[in-house]
Amino acid sequence: MRKLFPLLLACGLSLAHAAEHRLEGVRLGGQDYVPLADWARANDLGWRWFNRDKTVEATNRTTRLQFDADSAQAEINGVRVRLSFPFAVVKSRPLIAQLDLDTAIRPLLFPPRFTDARPVRVICLDPGHGGRDSGNRVWWRQEKNYTLPLALELRDQLKKAGFSVVLTRSTDTTVKLPDRPALANRLKADLFVSLHFNATVAGRDEVEGPETYCITPIGASSSNERIENTEYGSTVGTGLTLANRNEQKSLLLAYQVQKALVRNLAANDRGVKRARFAVLRDAAMPAILIEGGFMTHPAESKRIYDATYRRQMAQAIVKGILAYQQATAPPATKPSRGR
Repeated sequence: MRKLFPLLLACGLSLAHAAEHRLEGVRLGGQDYVPLADWARANDLGWRWFNRDKTVEATNRTTRLQFDADSAQAEINGVRVRLSFPFAVVKSRPLIAQLDLDTAIRPLLFPPRFTDARPVRVICLDPGHGGRDSGNRVWWRQEKNYTLPLALELRDQLKKAGFSVVLTRSTDTTVKLPDRPALANRLKADLFVSLHFNATVAGRDEVEGPETYCITPIGASSSNERIENTEYGSTVGTGLTLANRNEQKSLLLAYQVQKALVRNLAANDRGVKRARFAVLRDAAMPAILIEGGFMTHPAESKRIYDATYRRQMAQAIVKGILAYQQATAPPATKPSRGR
């Protein structure tokens, strides 16, 4: 218990809060699972099987959750969210990992009141790659040449919305991975947003759409360890990073931005995912990494290369940030009256 207590505090949880929602369950693959029916009942949700008993849906008047059997892919109020562990079915009984309830489902359905909440004023934008690091290459196109224009457009729109903005690079220069969050930390930025574009070798004609990453919860593996370990740097293991201190805020930011991207761009939703990318794990503030689409997809690549579409993408990101700001804004205080 002595080791667990500081980890819970670092993630913005408390032992009392965790115990309050603890349900009786089973142990699967080294993880605690609880019956979805019990959790749904405790939170005023009804649930049902559909799609030939392959998918479970839990709903009420304001909430819709969808889980696929034996899959870590979930949908929360219309936005795809990658869970840390697969949704399990044992003897026709659907089960969900307690860690996913604590670090994904509950923070998004019931956002906590952050005691350290403060207005978002300074945002650090990180145009991915640059200089000697071209990023993804598709024919003669280089990723670095599109992340920077997106960042500059996003900077201008954020300034119009009233934010102060700093960039990790404003020209085609090489910036080491550790230096990117370090700049944001040094300037005490309120948010860190790293901008990238994706690519794939297999399924070039099928794989498209944005995805948004935030820090991986303690005790879980990342959504895409192959990319994490090659392109963006990684911490091996499942332990605590600096970014886990703002884990719930980063999740909320990633969720709101991903929702805005998908809805405003009418794009395929590749979901909110988790990773210990170097630019995320070393950030002292809520931090996300956006993959704005696939340079390898025949149609989406043309949109990425178009300035008008990048302007629309920047608008969507601003909407996501504003939605996050509203969700985490400090509660208004009434002025005290003199006696």
